[in-house]
Amino acid sequence: MRDAQNKVDEWIKTIGVRYFSELTNLGILMEETGELARIMVRRYGDQSFKESDKNKGLADEMADVLWVLLCLANQTDVDLTEALNKNFEKKTSRDSKRHKDNEKLAG
Repeated sequence: MRDAQNKVDEWIKTIGVRYFSELTNLGILMEETGELARIMVRRYGDQSFKESDKNKGLADEMADVLWVLLCLANQTDVDLTEALNKNFEKKTSRDSKRHKDNEKLAG
């Protein structure tokens, strides 16, 4: 994650001119998440594809979400490598037996 954050930061500073404001990037993150959701519900849900959605790739939409999240992390001084490692620790501690004991997941 750290490498990805550094690559995004370098791109922004050399090609993108500067970061959009944090609030603007939050709005863009919501937009990109909506575009990802649109593809997911059409591919895996019950809705059919609109002609305008047929050529949109799931991986590309996921990468768009990740890109903006990396921008926000850079702007707010969040080290996502460290944050993700801490999140794994939290989930492991909290959920070590929870999912194994969940009857809904058995099978």
